[in-house]
Order: sequence, then structure tokens, then C-alpha cells
Amino acid sequence: MLELSTAGVTLQYVTETTPDERPTSGYKIIPGIKSIPDFNPEPNSLQVTDLSDTEFHRYISGLRDLGGSLGFGANHTQAFMDEWDELVQEFKQKKEQGLATWFAIVVPGLENSMYFAGEPAPLGMSAMEVDAVLEINAYIAPNKMDGWQTKPAA
Repeated sequence: MLELSTAGVTLQYVTETTPDERPTSGYKIIPGIKSIPDFNPEPNSLQVTDLSDTEFHRYISGLRDLGGSLGFGANHTQAFMDEWDELVQEFKQKKEQGLATWFAIVVPGLENSMYFAGEPAPLGMSAMEVDAVLEINAYIAPNKMDGWQTKPAA
């Protein structure tokens, strides 16, 4: 077993060219990403106990909630702002055409990457402190999860 590091992990994006068909290539790296939120939500438990049950409640798995808009921490650089702005503009144009924007979280050392479609939000202004790195949270609202699939082609 080979343990992995988060070194080299990237967040990438691409927009569909065919509706409802996740692209397998053409993904662009979003520079400066420092943190990625949890994509492993606990499923709701739905109780299905009926009167014939005499000792324990019974459950089935329900839906999993990714939690609405998710924050991706980044270094607030001009390169990051330019790429994020390009992403948001491309998303808006393609959404009007019925095309989704897909994201891939690529982890070196894993055969597959995590894929989801979502809506990126325009950047606002981040909090600032004296003697600190300028950082920002960039938000994406996931609306489709494709899970672990083959890594995108370079």
C-alpha cells in the first residue's frame, strides 16, 4: 500500500460540447487552489420500520447532501482571478446553450479523479489581515456528481 500526499492535487474544469455528456479531455487547471472541501457526505437514513418489526428499527440510505455552494480556498493572485473570471464567463455563455461546466479533482497517484458539474460564483472580496497571505474562497454549487472516473486526458 502506498500512502498519498496532497502535493500536486489540481482542480480542473471544462464545459460540455454535447449536452449531458461529460468531456473526457480539454480540462484546464485553476491555479492557486489551496484547499478542497469534503466530497464525502453522509447519506440520510430513512426509517422503514413497520409494525412487523419487533426489536430494531430498519433503515435504507437516502440522498446525500453536498451542502450547497462549496468553498475552494485559493491564493488570491491575478492569475487566479483571471482564470476564475474566464471560468464564470464561459459557464454563463454555455449555460444559455444548455451545456454544463464540469470539474475534476485530480490526485496524483490515484487512477481515477472525482468529477462533478456545478455553477461557479463570481468572486467577491476576501477578508484581510496584517502580515498575511491574501487568500480567497471561490464557490461552486454542485448540481451533478459523476464520482470517481478515469482521469481526464491531458
